Amino acid sequence: MHWHKRISTDPNVCHGKACINGTRIMVSVILDNLAAGLPVDEILQSYPSLTRDDVQAAIGYAAELARERVLPLAPGAA
Repeated sequence: MHWHKRISTDPNVCHGKACINGTRIMVSVILDNLAAGLPVDEILQSYPSLTRDDVQAAIGYAAELARERVLPLAPGAA
């Protein structure tokens, strides 16, 4: 899955935050829902314009960010 085909940024849409193409659904909203433990099917019901591929693209986007950026953590933090 190439997330680049499904996610874009535009300074005039959602303050330039990464969104699913053709929507105002921010990638962070999808990731927040996943992090909260919501099943993909529930997310898709809440946002009918999303597809499973959009959710997968959001995960891929986050994975790439995690490879490129390191957030400082306290030693032994779990």
